[in-house]
Amino acid sequence: MNRTAVRLGVLLLAAVAVVAVLLALLPPSSTGTYGEEGGENARASAVAVKKLGERDHELTVTSAALGREGRVRVLLPQGWTPGSGPWPVLYLLNGCCQSGYDTWVTKGGAAELTSGYPALVVIPESGPVGFYSDWREGPGWETFHLTEVRTVLERDYGAGDRRAVAGLSMGGFGAMSYAARHPGMFQAAASFSGVLHTRDGNGGVDWLLGQYGEESVKLWGPPQDPEWAAHNPADLTGALRGTRLFVSSGDGSPGPLDDASEARDEGEASLLLQAVTFVERAKANGADVAVDFYGPGTHSWPYWRRGLERSLPMLMGSIGAAV
Repeated sequence: MNRTAVRLGVLLLAAVAVVAVLLALLPPSSTGTYGEEGGENARASAVAVKKLGERDHELTVTSAALGREGRVRVLLPQGWTPGSGPWPVLYLLNGCCQSGYDTWVTKGGAAELTSGYPALVVIPESGPVGFYSDWREGPGWETFHLTEVRTVLERDYGAGDRRAVAGLSMGGFGAMSYAARHPGMFQAAASFSGVLHTRDGNGGVDWLLGQYGEESVKLWGPPQDPEWAAHNPADLTGALRGTRLFVSSGDGSPGPLDDASEARDEGEASLLLQAVTFVERAKANGADVAVDFYGPGTHSWPYWRRGLERSLPMLMGSIGAAV
C-alpha cells in the first residue's frame, strides 16, 4: 500500500471518530419512535414547554393525529424533578363548548384540589365537540390523548402505568369510553354530568355537533353504524368490571350551588336519565360504582368542582396516590 493510501485511511478513521464523539455529545432528540397498543409504530411528538408556575406547565404538542399542534396542561406533584418517577397520572377531561381547553384549572379548581396528591394531573385539549374519538373524517382525539400525549408524559415527565380519568359532560363520556375501550389502561374513572348513553335518542350528540357545523356521520358514521355502540359508555359497561367508577349528576332543578333565579336545566335532567341507565348496566355487569345522584343541581361548574372533590380520594387511591 502506498503512502498516500495510508494517509487517506488514517484521515478517514479520524473523521469517523470525530463524528462519533460529536453525536455522543448531542442532547437526546425530542422525537423518537414508540409503539401503540395495536402494534403500529408512531412518531413521538415534539413539545414546546411554557412554565406557568412552580407546578404548572403548558405543553404545545406537535400532533400527527390532529394534523396540527395540540395543547396540554400538566400540574406537577410536590417533589417532582426531571427524571423522577414513575408517577401516577390523573387525566381531567373537558366538556364541550368550553371557553378554554384548561377550564379545569381556570374554573374547576383542579390545581388547589389536587395539590396534596403525589400524582401528575393532565388536562389535554379536546376540541369543542371532539367527543374523545378518532373521527372518520377529522381529527384523531383518541390517538392524541392515549398515544401521543401519554408517550410525551412517560418520556418527559416520568409518568407511570397507574392512571385514573375523570371528566365533565362530554368529558364524562370520554372518561368512561376511554376506560372501557382500553381495558387495564385506567384503574378508575369518574363522570360528572356525563353523556353516558349516546344511543338514547342520540344522546344530544347531533345537536351539539350541529352547534359547531359538524355532522355525526363524520364522527361515527350513520346512527346504525357499529361505531356508535363501540364508543357508547352504556353499551360498554361489561368492559368496566375491575375499574372503580364514580358517577354523579343533578336532576336539573336549581340547587344549593345555583342562584335562586336559576331556571330548571332540562339538559342536566336528561343526562341524569342517561347516568341512571349507565349505572344500572354497570352494576349488572359487576362493576364497582360509587353513585352521587345529588338531586337539585344544574349543568354548571360548582357541581363539577364538587364532584371532583368528592371523587378524588377514590381516584387517587386507586392509582396509589392517596394523601
